[in-house]
Amino acid sequence: MHICLSDRQPRPFHGAGNNHKALPRRWNAAIPVFRQGERHDVSDTPRARTSADHGYLLDEQIGFLLRKAYQRNSNIFTELVPGNLTTTQFSVMHRLAEDGPMSQNLLGRSVAMDGATTKGVVDRLIGRGLLVTAPDPGDRRRHLVSLTPDGVALIDEAVNAAIKVSAETLAPLREREKETLLRLLKKIITE
Repeated sequence: MHICLSDRQPRPFHGAGNNHKALPRRWNAAIPVFRQGERHDVSDTPRARTSADHGYLLDEQIGFLLRKAYQRNSNIFTELVPGNLTTTQFSVMHRLAEDGPMSQNLLGRSVAMDGATTKGVVDRLIGRGLLVTAPDPGDRRRHLVSLTPDGVALIDEAVNAAIKVSAETLAPLREREKETLLRLLKKIITE
C-alpha cells in the first residue's frame, strides 16, 4: 500500500490506471504507510531544508504574493459584485457586453481561458439564463455566444460594482504606485 498524496487517508495503489498518478519510483520505498490511529515518532522524520539553508523566502516570492493579492481581490469581488458571479463568469459576460456575440473559442481566448474552462463557464451562464447560443449566420458550423436581456441587466450592474472592487483592491496604494503596479503586471503577462 502506498500513500495517495491527494488524500489524507492511505489508499491502495494499483498503478496509473486507477485515476491516480503513479508516484515516482524513488518515492515508493521512501514513503512509509501509516494507518489511521497509528503513532508516528516525528523524531524519525528528516528535517527539511529551510530558508536559512537555501535562501528561498516564501513570503517574498512573486507567485505567493500574487496569490495573496488575488485572494484579497477575489474576496472583495465576491462581497460587492451582484448575481453570485465568479471572476471568470464576469470576464466572459463583460467581454460579450463590450465586443458583442462571438464564438466560444474566440470568447475563451479573449479572456485567457482554455477551451474546457470556457465551455464550463458558458454552460453555467446559459443554465442561469444569462447567455444564449445561436448559429452563426455567416458560418452554420459555428455557434455564437451572446448575452440575454437578463445577462445585459446583470452585467450592467456588475460593472459598476467591479469598478469599486478595483478601487478597493488598490486602496492601500498611492496613485503613482497603482499605475506602476498595473504597468508592471501588464509587462509580466506580455513577455
